[in-house]
Amino acid sequence: MMTVMTDTHPSPKRRPWGHALRHPGYRLFFCGQAVSLMGSWMQMVAQSWLVYRLTGSAEMLGLVAFVGQIPVFIFGLLGGAVADRVPRRRLILMTQGAFLLQAAGLAALTLAGWVQIWHVLALAVLFGIINAVDIPARQAFTVDLVGKEDLGSAVALDASIFNAARLVAPALAGALVAALGEGWCFALNAVSFLGVIIALAVMAEPASATGGPAGESMLARVREGIAFVAGHGPILALMAMLGLSGLMGMSFSVLMPVFADRVLAGGPEMLGLLMSAAGAGALAASLAVAGPMQGASRGRVAWGLCAFGVALVAFALSRWGMLSMGLLALAGMALVAHNTASQILVQMLVPDAFRARTMALYSMTFMVATPSGSLLAGLLSERIGPQPTVALGGVACILGALAYRRWAP
Repeated sequence: MMTVMTDTHPSPKRRPWGHALRHPGYRLFFCGQAVSLMGSWMQMVAQSWLVYRLTGSAEMLGLVAFVGQIPVFIFGLLGGAVADRVPRRRLILMTQGAFLLQAAGLAALTLAGWVQIWHVLALAVLFGIINAVDIPARQAFTVDLVGKEDLGSAVALDASIFNAARLVAPALAGALVAALGEGWCFALNAVSFLGVIIALAVMAEPASATGGPAGESMLARVREGIAFVAGHGPILALMAMLGLSGLMGMSFSVLMPVFADRVLAGGPEMLGLLMSAAGAGALAASLAVAGPMQGASRGRVAWGLCAFGVALVAFALSRWGMLSMGLLALAGMALVAHNTASQILVQMLVPDAFRARTMALYSMTFMVATPSGSLLAGLLSERIGPQPTVALGGVACILGALAYRRWAP
């Protein structure tokens, strides 16, 4: 007899497009992040081109990505414990100020002509340490601002501004790097952090974001968070898929300068166009998810990852710039559908008392998988080439998605 599999995960109610914007605090935070994300994407593109210009090495591209994200794995759970205890608005103000100083330092070194690869590596590590606190704090703060009833809308809106910046900023960064050099992108990023800082400064502290009980030790809170996630099968399965997409699927991102240069015979302008194409697809998906498709299901998690893998395999086989851009747009669309559904399901499954710690573990999964995948992609690319490396990652995503759909709790 055939058994029909149904989703038992809770899902937020479907609401009108952008419904989370009815909350004044979230509106401020949304606008501040929209400004900041433009600068962050410009820095990401400029930094990858700077590393490639300084070294000409795909391995070094992977290493910079690795050292910039591995601190989230090392310190992320501690950052989540801090975010479950310290008022989150105040905590995010501090992390945004630290990001501003990091970007300003990289800008000063580059504009002065003093920058060396070890400077980039050191500042990437600093970025990762700050991110270990910032990521769980921001993810939990979103629920503080809108509540669970508008969570699906808020997660999708956050994805939409992330991907709108991903669409516009890389092309701007590519043109700016070609005209003036990487340093001005870093300087603009430093200024862009003022968007979030100003928004938080004028915002009232949400009542639910005043921190947890002070009597419990930080180590005990960390252990509690680990025990909660370890005993929750559906959350563990979602984290496994997130880890797979980071380890095997995100190799295309770190190898973009190599594809732009060696495969498609372009330069920084081609790099910007490729990254903007991925952003265009991601933006289209996030806008759809913010509206009538804002629900989440296990099927969307699985088929989003499967479609992402198919698009990666096709991209790896392409040698035509326009086709490559179209395939990256499809990949971005599928990845957003997968990631947004996954994050909404986790946020709906976790109780408030464990929210920041669970989201820290969730982020840690991606943040250890992605730099490890970047390092692996850089090493493989030097040995078997960038195209087989990306194709291999796509196949792994397809197989993992099918396994999740068949066996996940």
